[in-house]
Amino acid sequence: MCEKLEEIQKRVKAAALKVERDPSSIKIVAVSKKKPASQIEQLYRCGQKIFGENYVQEAVRKIDALSSFGDISWHFIGHLQKNKAKLAVKYFNWIEGVDSFSLAKLLNKYALKAQKKINCLIQVNIGREKTKSGILEEEIVDLIESIIELEALSLKGFMTIHPRSEHVEDSRHWFKKMKVLLEKYQARYPFLKELSMGMSKDFEIAIEEGATIVRIGTALFGPRD
Repeated sequence: MCEKLEEIQKRVKAAALKVERDPSSIKIVAVSKKKPASQIEQLYRCGQKIFGENYVQEAVRKIDALSSFGDISWHFIGHLQKNKAKLAVKYFNWIEGVDSFSLAKLLNKYALKAQKKINCLIQVNIGREKTKSGILEEEIVDLIESIIELEALSLKGFMTIHPRSEHVEDSRHWFKKMKVLLEKYQARYPFLKELSMGMSKDFEIAIEEGATIVRIGTALFGPRD
């Protein structure tokens, strides 16, 4: 697994340098859903410190099993059900997928009780797909304004899961749109610095178009069952 991680790190660096970006400004989130804690530990011992999970209850078992590794940063990725908000606050450092103010309020409520600060990203449905979670472009300002009033949440930027296509290069269109959105709102909200987009098949394109967080699963862990 160390060889796979080194290969991804080299590709991240090359993609960043290609567009004159600092490779150290890009975070690799190793998406470990449906993979055992033993494989996460292997990758951790290779130097990977950021991991992402999509299902709270599955993640809880693994996070508990790896609790001795206190410097792991856990990201919850995607749509979070409100009834899982309390557990998510307890176990995760980042919520990549805040898609409503009602969810944000719940996260804030539980984070305040836990005396914890939660980093979060607003999930944007950039392709306006009815089957995907996330807010639409025209709803962004209202959600930003609402979240910044919540003292236990630290809004860091945006994330997206773009429409699928048979052609990898098609993702560039969506990544460009997300970068334009981020820059649009950075002028008014300078704390919006993070842009989570791009996965195993297209993370290099995402980096070329401004991603600061890339979510890598298959390329690190192999195919999921």
